[in-house]
Amino acid sequence: MILIKSKKEIDYIRESCRIVAQTLLLLKSKIDIGVTTKELDLIAEDYIRSCDAIPAFKGYSQGNGVKFPASICTSVNDEVVHGIPSEYKLKDGDIISIDVGVKKNNYFGDAAITVGVGKISDEQKKLIEVTERSLYIGIEQAVESNRLQDISYAIQEYVESNGFSVVRDLCGHGVGKYLHEDPSIPNFGKKGSGPKLKRGMTLAIEPMVNVGSWQVKVANDNWTIKTFDGKDSAHFEHTILVTDNKPEILTVC
Repeated sequence: MILIKSKKEIDYIRESCRIVAQTLLLLKSKIDIGVTTKELDLIAEDYIRSCDAIPAFKGYSQGNGVKFPASICTSVNDEVVHGIPSEYKLKDGDIISIDVGVKKNNYFGDAAITVGVGKISDEQKKLIEVTERSLYIGIEQAVESNRLQDISYAIQEYVESNGFSVVRDLCGHGVGKYLHEDPSIPNFGKKGSGPKLKRGMTLAIEPMVNVGSWQVKVANDNWTIKTFDGKDSAHFEHTILVTDNKPEILTVC
């Protein structure tokens, strides 16, 4: 069931989303050669808790039953999503996706960015630029009376026209009252299909884009998703509110 949020609920979601955006801005300023992904995780958790909020990912479990052990996801190079922070030191030429979820007043916000470390290749720059642009192209379709897969189709068309592939085994989702809600929002699809979008829906739109094949695999930690061919991947995400006009991006400062 797709949940329609009240004004009060949207205000709570907006507050959680604001903290998400502030956390990502802080983390982006800390990314550098030699910084460990665990250090980024500690910075994020300290900041989120200083806002009287809770890191939404810490202790979260899904189908595999293994609880996520950290406050943020840090996915480097061929890691698509759900990378677990560790003692890994960022290197010149890495790209890192950081995914942040926040719970405050029992409502959730969720967003992600991908950032280059030091000097990255032209291909990596293009991958990051195309992935981020595809997110905003998808968001443009999130208006009342459009269909869900209008978002999906717009993302897929733009990504594939630029020579990259969209991950098909993972998708965006509703968010707000719960961290993951209906509907699932794939990054590929048929224009004009899926449920109608309605005012008051809050959605986490999140293209995951690979340099090579769209296929992925799960690492031995039962969380980290990696590209099957070992090529780089990028990930961007915003939580948005569907309106009868221009969609509102909630994960902004």
